[in-house]
Amino acid sequence: MTLAVVRSRALSGMLAPEVTIEVHLANGLPAFSLVGLPDAEVREARERVRAALLNCKFDFPARRITVNMAPAGLPKESTRFDLPIAIGILAASGQLPTRALDQFEFVGELSLSGELRPVTGTVAMAYAVSRSVQKRVPRGFILPRENADEAALVGDVTVYPAKDLRQVVSHLHHAAGDAEAEKLAMHFAQVRLTPPIYPDFADVKGQAAAKRALEIAAAGGHSVILVGPPGTGKSMLAQRLPGILPPMGVDEALESAAALSLVGKFAPQRWATRMFRAPHHSASAPALVGGGAQALPGEISLAHHGVLFLDELPEFDRRVLESLREPLETGRITIARAQRHVEYPARFQLIAAMNPCPCGYHGHPQIPCSCTPEMVSRYQDRISGPLLDRIDMRVDVPALTPDELTSLPDGESTQRMARRVALARTVALQRQGKANDALISSEIERVCRPEGAVKQLLHAATTRLGWSARAYNRVLKVARTIADLEDAEMIDAKHIAEAIQYRRSLRET
Repeated sequence: MTLAVVRSRALSGMLAPEVTIEVHLANGLPAFSLVGLPDAEVREARERVRAALLNCKFDFPARRITVNMAPAGLPKESTRFDLPIAIGILAASGQLPTRALDQFEFVGELSLSGELRPVTGTVAMAYAVSRSVQKRVPRGFILPRENADEAALVGDVTVYPAKDLRQVVSHLHHAAGDAEAEKLAMHFAQVRLTPPIYPDFADVKGQAAAKRALEIAAAGGHSVILVGPPGTGKSMLAQRLPGILPPMGVDEALESAAALSLVGKFAPQRWATRMFRAPHHSASAPALVGGGAQALPGEISLAHHGVLFLDELPEFDRRVLESLREPLETGRITIARAQRHVEYPARFQLIAAMNPCPCGYHGHPQIPCSCTPEMVSRYQDRISGPLLDRIDMRVDVPALTPDELTSLPDGESTQRMARRVALARTVALQRQGKANDALISSEIERVCRPEGAVKQLLHAATTRLGWSARAYNRVLKVARTIADLEDAEMIDAKHIAEAIQYRRSLRET
């Protein structure tokens, strides 16, 4: 047979569309052509595949070889197509039975010796294969053994890890009916899944107000900016926030793992762990929101269902910070390039930290500030009003005296705080099916409607402070979370009053 059809997967954002690889052998001068929008890495597969076949003692046909990767309009990138191209050539040249090819999908990079090397994005691809299984298209997934553990974490997909090309060929012979051929063993996750371990809030002495704010933020999914002098514990507090967030569900864990897998950052030991991403303030816009030649996810997508911590917030480039405005509202980011549009999830929880002034000691009880009022104002104005409007809570983290540091007892443990957060989040999920921060305008009217004195208090604060409609709604959502922490059915005046305190301007913190 001179034509063989093999199936694999491409990556387009978090999606893994099916790619049909058609290999045709024709008479004529020997040639090896790849068509179907392959990038440089895919075109280089010609040399890797030729050397791998020869070194594995297979015949490389001295004919005109055409490899079509359909759909032709979908860009193909990465080395993951090496294995399916090699399988297609073997099947088209009669060295491999074609009747078993429909039972499997293939991904993997080939070394010149024929060994399989790991590729990125296997979680997203395994998830796509599992959806095909649910649509009554049962296919196994053959891939490098280094990728097997992470792919096996996805349910409803049969994973076959292979060491090299010879093992894959032997397995296909067995699937075609050759009882003497070696069969690949089905793989199940070999990683012992243990509860994630996070830093403990008990390590942080004092700062009760900041801990209270972070507990509210965790319960409702709200964003926070921590303002205080150097060394007051802002970073310590932020690093401990993932520990009090509710445990990840299976769908959340899969989405997080798939995003990390796209850039080779996922390890099976991190399954169901809330990510804490802390990019340096020199990070570029593509590093933060995603982009580059291959439109890869950025830090906001790698922090999906986790925490994005931006320390020294005013030191970030203003244009980089402004790129956060849309994903903070929508929970998604779209990367547009000339030949492709890619969408990534970005439902992260933003925690920012900053000093109150350039020297860092404005308002410090012991160390005098060397900044003029104009310098303080210019420093704080590096953060735009539209971005600040999207941050729900602004919290002061004051400096502690030496006596307080030595005399204060250990703080409350993460475990106790997490229990209260879980109860409050459960109340919200039972009421509206989502965290309070994700409520839209019509839902806010239904579950957060202020009445009587509560409405008057909120109206007075809105008029006096000049809030936008967005700020008004965000205060209501924070107040709803405070009420949920107290298991209160209705929002009371004290809940609104506390939420208003978290809406102060930076100059008041």
